[in-house]
Amino acid sequence: MAGKRRRFTAEFKKRVALEALRERDTAQAIASRCEVHPNQVSAWKRQALESLDEVFAGAGCNRDADREATIRDLRAKIGELTVERDFFPRGLGRRAVPIGSA
Repeated sequence: MAGKRRRFTAEFKKRVALEALRERDTAQAIASRCEVHPNQVSAWKRQALESLDEVFAGAGCNRDADREATIRDLRAKIGELTVERDFFPRGLGRRAVPIGSA
């Protein structure tokens, strides 16, 4: 019966993939040093190479546009909440009539 499945952090995967990309050692040597299977080292290296296209293809521009849209939406929501906060206490204060007075 096999043990529990190991989970690796993104930092660990990044470190292993960078070692593999540098090609100073074989995948087998890196795998034995990091205690993972050599196929896993190759897979992480391949994933790193595939994601480089996204890094240099302007994916950062999309993130900036998304960030600006999010900021614009949040500022609109803040303005809406500020108006509600300022309007409702005054409105309720004018309408509130104590019971028993008339």
